[in-house]
Amino acid sequence: MEEMKKKGCDVLAKSLEKMGYNACTLHGGKGQEQCEFALSNLKAGAKDILVATDVAGRGIDIKDLSMVVNYDMAKNIEDYIHRIGRTGRAGKSGITISFVTKEDSAVFYDLKQAILESLVSSCPPELANHPDAQHKPRTILTKKRREEPIFA
Repeated sequence: MEEMKKKGCDVLAKSLEKMGYNACTLHGGKGQEQCEFALSNLKAGAKDILVATDVAGRGIDIKDLSMVVNYDMAKNIEDYIHRIGRTGRAGKSGITISFVTKEDSAVFYDLKQAILESLVSSCPPELANHPDAQHKPRTILTKKRREEPIFA
């Protein structure tokens, strides 16, 4: 799965380059030097699109980042908040676009709440009215069955 995301990153960046955009990639398959080179190109303006996996979700500061696109939705709201926190810093505005599928339904409720709590975001009706966004998913606790002695 992770290997597919890395490959998808590279394919998307190459497609964007073919369309005339200046894109670079950042994912776990890149060495430290490659990552630093990509980030320096982005910060210098030589590249204006960063296609990244979750590796870019934390610890990377890019000034004047105007948009974050979540092609694969985060599996929990904390990671989502860190991802979108890359945009619109220091009083500047930014745009976040998140693609979600039915496989992401476990995060729908928290996503809806985060959007509704935002002063500048609007919740799309497809999410606001989705059945999985109406209640927080329950955590199912299971007890381990005690091993019973077997008498022969």
